[in-house]
Amino acid sequence: MYVIIVYDVEVERVARVCQYLRRHLHWVQNSAFEGEITPARLERVKAELRDLIDEKKDTVYLYILQDPHAVRREVLGREKGSTSTIV
Repeated sequence: MYVIIVYDVEVERVARVCQYLRRHLHWVQNSAFEGEITPARLERVKAELRDLIDEKKDTVYLYILQDPHAVRREVLGREKGSTSTIV
């Protein structure tokens, strides 16, 4: 499956959330990640994100697509991250 995750977390948690997601997905924008992921790994990512964020103050959106070929991505302006390899 293909997933896009965007988040808005308080400043003291931004670095931890970003570093965690960089281990699993491609960083494409300041608070946006995307890439292919297995259902089991996605469940692990969601569980860990719940531990990293404050659910009363922070927000994480997950857009889950079953078919990665159904995603058409367009970039206007400078591309910040590459989806060629996961760091």
